[in-house]
Amino acid sequence: MRTTILMPWTADWHKLYAQEEPLLTRILSEELLSIHHIGSTSVPAIGFAKPIIDILVVVKQIDRVEAYTEQFAHIHYVARGENGITGRRYFIKGGDDRTHHLHIYEAGNICITQHLNFKSYLSHHPQIAEQYGQLKCQLAHLLPEQPATYAAGKADFCSELMDQAMEWASRTAND
Repeated sequence: MRTTILMPWTADWHKLYAQEEPLLTRILSEELLSIHHIGSTSVPAIGFAKPIIDILVVVKQIDRVEAYTEQFAHIHYVARGENGITGRRYFIKGGDDRTHHLHIYEAGNICITQHLNFKSYLSHHPQIAEQYGQLKCQLAHLLPEQPATYAAGKADFCSELMDQAMEWASRTAND
């Protein structure tokens, strides 16, 4: 059974991302456009996160990603298809004790902009990031054995943050 365990933010998470980036870059070299560390482990001001490194990869053509599944398996990533998000290819590393989530999208997918704006917004607004971290801690404390309920508990807050992040990014792009 998976449980929700949060850890205090650590610079080691950036190092773990940095170890994966060249491996993924080498595998996807023909298709790769960009690669990013995203999620709570990428924003120190959140303060707490599940110790799972989220990686966003942007590729030229999403339908070519399946050709790399065997190479991903050699570095212990397991394919999960779209896993509920149309246009994404999702891979996990670490099984039930996950260490990495790999989110791959084709250039132009709105999810890319959303993930990057969310990270940038929280990085530029540390008080809001800290509020998010506090909510995550409360939910993890109340619902450690219910990861789906934990995720649902933060969904409204995250949706509001996403709206704020998109509006903020739109405003700052025009400055």
